[in-house]
Amino acid sequence: MKKILSIIFLISSTVMAQQFTPKDAFLEKWQNSKDYLLQIAEKMPEEKFSFKPTEREMDFKNQLLHIRGNMLWLATTYFSDEKFNRESLQENIPDTKAKTIEVLGEAFEFVTSKVKATNADDFKTEVDFFAGKKSKLQILNLLQDHVTHHRGQIIVYLNLNQIEPPRYVGW
Repeated sequence: MKKILSIIFLISSTVMAQQFTPKDAFLEKWQNSKDYLLQIAEKMPEEKFSFKPTEREMDFKNQLLHIRGNMLWLATTYFSDEKFNRESLQENIPDTKAKTIEVLGEAFEFVTSKVKATNADDFKTEVDFFAGKKSKLQILNLLQDHVTHHRGQIIVYLNLNQIEPPRYVGW
């Protein structure tokens, strides 16, 4: 009986170790982050997409587009062989709430596809970043941290407009 339990333990721990990689953890969190941010964006009425609490802050829509731009830049620059075209962000700027939410969702999916296509060992690779050498794993952390930072700002925008934000989604 002890032998059988030992075999089951070894097999299950090997399977569990294979399932919980930094890549898997990121992808799970990334999907939840996407779902949560899109719910927040849906809550703001279209006529309030131009709302900004102070003159020096971005409005609600531009917060979403800024998040999108950062995702596209980091995923293209550090997880593909393509060159990022910053000017492309200024072309075809969405003119409706629905289109803004659509392109934001597409940017999340773009990051997901690039991360899925990245070999797990490649996350240890160091890349040149304006803040110095960083690993690709650190770039993943930056991707999530940037979304979280701006998502927190737009939650305040909802509250300032007496709109209850969706319930928080963590992992």
